[in-house]
Amino acid sequence: MARFDWRTGAVVVVVAVTVLIGMMVLAEGTEEKTPRPRPSEPALTELDFAVWGTTEEIAAYQSVVDTYNAKSLDTNVTISSWPTVAAMLTDVRSGRAKPDLYLLPRSELAETIAEKRNLPLLDLVAEREIPIGDDFAREAVEAFSVDNDLQCMPYTVSPMVIYYNTKLVDFDAMAAEDLPVPKPDHLAWNFAEFRAAAEFASRPRLNTRGVHIDPTLRGLAPFIYSGGGQVFNEADEPTSLTLGEDGSVDALRQTLELLRDPRLTLSTKQLAQRPALKWFERGKLGMIAGFRNLTPQLRASGVDFDVMPMPNLGSAQTVGDLNGICLSRGKASRTGAAANFLSYLVEDDAVGTLAETGYIEPAKRTVALSDQFLQPDLMPEHAVVFTNAVRSIVPSPLMQQGAELRALVDPDIEDLLTTPFFKDLRESLLAIDEKSRSLLDPDYEPSDAPSEGSSDGTSPSGTASSSASSSATDDRERD
Repeated sequence: MARFDWRTGAVVVVVAVTVLIGMMVLAEGTEEKTPRPRPSEPALTELDFAVWGTTEEIAAYQSVVDTYNAKSLDTNVTISSWPTVAAMLTDVRSGRAKPDLYLLPRSELAETIAEKRNLPLLDLVAEREIPIGDDFAREAVEAFSVDNDLQCMPYTVSPMVIYYNTKLVDFDAMAAEDLPVPKPDHLAWNFAEFRAAAEFASRPRLNTRGVHIDPTLRGLAPFIYSGGGQVFNEADEPTSLTLGEDGSVDALRQTLELLRDPRLTLSTKQLAQRPALKWFERGKLGMIAGFRNLTPQLRASGVDFDVMPMPNLGSAQTVGDLNGICLSRGKASRTGAAANFLSYLVEDDAVGTLAETGYIEPAKRTVALSDQFLQPDLMPEHAVVFTNAVRSIVPSPLMQQGAELRALVDPDIEDLLTTPFFKDLRESLLAIDEKSRSLLDPDYEPSDAPSEGSSDGTSPSGTASSSASSSATDDRERD
């Protein structure tokens, strides 16, 4: 075999080094031409938030959403809005709207749960350490709690209160005449003080009337509860109204003596001309029952007004408007993003933005007691009445037939307030109770006895043309 001398070795070394250098140069050139991978940006989760309300309310919700979107790195929220809750629910039920979160009245909660359109929240709330037990009105939390779980997050709560015209209902002037008046703190008043205010505001020369209460089951409910009666026979699954029972009859008899007085209330002719609220805005009505959402409208009308709680016939009781924010059922990834947004929605800054519109009363007490809600420079002067009255709210039973029940019995209740004659109050109320059973009681069997009014000259609602009431509301006595 031939031997390699030193010259051959040197050549091999030179060639090897040359190849190595070439490979290094080629590698560097290739590395410069191949772009390095950049870290991928996280994909945004798109959420839809369905709300309803006035233009001002929708604008406030949009402001809250814009602030959240500016801060969030992984979620973008879009607002879908409707002018009324009925319009929104129509689209939700039909599937035209498929929101991830939505604003819901408590009156619609039973159907929502039955149709499995909401996701219970207790675990999601606990994971995000939302202090529902400390910062939120207990009554609102309980109202949205079903089956040992929080079905929707309580967001707004407004008790029914009495709005009064401060020029027609002048408590200082009444006190100077030794009339019964409430204490200056406006935290409570009894029925005698309420009636005195209605009488004081009714001035024939000015053509003003004292008070208007909607002639509906809901309108009369605070008086029934306050007087020791009950509206339903069961709090959870009622099968009947109980207007004809002793406590309810006594409370309604006292209430109707005032509300049927033609000197103190608007006539049917006046109500046909314009709604009671318009009479109040015109300065021709002393008092009207309502919720917080009336406040901006009354401010804009120019009428001077303040608020009082519902009158006390024995205990402080009222009814309320409650709205919550519900989460739709969906994928876990979307549920987490929706729950994170919900957590932001209940922060003080977000809730305060809504409260500043004047339309809503927050369920979150830290905001309800702040100037963002109380608005001390604006009417009403005693806005704390709203906050204090929350604890007096009697929640309605959760049932899907609420709208049907109102349509069924409200005409008969209106008859009790507006017809000039009626036969016997208890019989009329028992007839309304019986009618309610036809809707609420699955085991209901109609009575074989003739219905009231079938042969004695009375109407189906229990009114009669033969005996006069001492407090009839006949327009001939009014006008």
